[in-house]
Amino acid sequence: MHDDTSMPQSDGAPQEVAGDPGQDGSGVSRRAMMRNAGIAGVGLGLAGLGGGTAHAHPSAGTTPAQASAAAEAPPRQGETMIGVPFEKRSTVRVGIVGLGNRGGSMIDLFLALPQVRVVALCDPVKEKTAAAAKKVTDAGQPAPATYTKGDSDYENLCKRSDLDFVYVATPWDFHFEMAKTAMLNGKHVGVECPIALQLDQLWELVDLSERTRKHCMQLENCCYGKNEMRVLRMAHAGLFGDLLHGAGAYNHDLRGLMFDPDYYEGPWRRLWHTRLRGDLYPNHGFGPVGNYMDVNRGDRVTHISSFGTPALGLAEYRKANMPPGDPSWKETYIESDRTISLVQTEKGRVIRLEHDVSTPHPYSRINSLGGTKGVFEDYPTRIYLEPGHTDDKWHDFAEFADWDHWLWKEHANPPGGHGGMDYMMVFRLMQCMQLGLVPDFDVYDAVTWTAPVPLSHASIKAKGAPQAIPDFTRGLWNKARPGVDSEKPQG
Repeated sequence: MHDDTSMPQSDGAPQEVAGDPGQDGSGVSRRAMMRNAGIAGVGLGLAGLGGGTAHAHPSAGTTPAQASAAAEAPPRQGETMIGVPFEKRSTVRVGIVGLGNRGGSMIDLFLALPQVRVVALCDPVKEKTAAAAKKVTDAGQPAPATYTKGDSDYENLCKRSDLDFVYVATPWDFHFEMAKTAMLNGKHVGVECPIALQLDQLWELVDLSERTRKHCMQLENCCYGKNEMRVLRMAHAGLFGDLLHGAGAYNHDLRGLMFDPDYYEGPWRRLWHTRLRGDLYPNHGFGPVGNYMDVNRGDRVTHISSFGTPALGLAEYRKANMPPGDPSWKETYIESDRTISLVQTEKGRVIRLEHDVSTPHPYSRINSLGGTKGVFEDYPTRIYLEPGHTDDKWHDFAEFADWDHWLWKEHANPPGGHGGMDYMMVFRLMQCMQLGLVPDFDVYDAVTWTAPVPLSHASIKAKGAPQAIPDFTRGLWNKARPGVDSEKPQG
């Protein structure tokens, strides 16, 4: 149960930790298990995309009016989770599910916080669980409980009475069920990207969060990047004027990693390229831009139109690098090498999203924002804002360092990967839980940032026809409220 975010750290090198094949308790190869699970999930991954439930999105080929009608929110099953604070606690007790590339490194950040105790760990690869447990005891905490008996042992972790928060860092195929199980057992839950892959699952997570009164969050670390948080504060202060457009992406050459038999512990991530054609990983780009534009906090996204190139990159890489007889030769890739989506908001703004992990190019999340007073663009960082800039030349973003978020002013050299954004996210989330604050983002943000996964697939199949994005807040999107642009807690 290993996940990755494999984004560059501050030095530009991918954060990569090789994954050992391992064995589960029955002696079955973990890699074989993941391969079988992935193949079995192919039909399931597609079944939820074209309808069949009250929550499913409109099938490809529907008109915009039909799409809007189909995206109407089902009746609310509980009270909204907007503005709901955590229960105040002196110590946050954490359980971690998935100890591979992502979970195996993120545990260090939880252990770096004095108000956090890591109580339980789960991964079928016993060696990885043991290594993580040693980190806990080396940090001076009691030995954690461990759950290593197959892919369902996380259910036993979630049943514990001494956990406040479950962190999920596993392959995408497991995210929905694990988030669901955690909430049903009375735990707040944070999940790596994407939080689910079908629209009916996204609605179910909203309903469960509202019924159980537990927060279900997409742990989108890019929202806590230094540049992203600076732009966010500048946007909210009006420096960009009236906001008009933004862009975000996950453009990252992952061909070598996807064909590495160890890194992903089986082909689970590559297999998603045999199932869907749309944007498989929109969250890193969508989350920050959505924050700039106060999506779900005064504006909302309404429609998405997506377009995709032919799927050639993975097949070409396989031809050049994989030996005859490799299992990958049985795979047929349909995922567009590059998807480009245009998202419309209720206020008429436009967000461009891109996804490309199958062709050679330098890493970029684009991270752009434009308004009536100027524009910011990342990769590399550059800015042009009136009235200070009038020479028609890009300027140095460092000129605006005074606009850094209070988190970055207090933690100038944070530990951990991805330039420190991981630490900022964990620190702030645990702070909110300890102090009993409203979290910076909630289940409505989680499902909104993930909705492009199934909807971009449907739009591409329909030759770019717009697909309605549901209002997961059920009408509460137009009320201004705090988010990641938070105030420093008093005391």
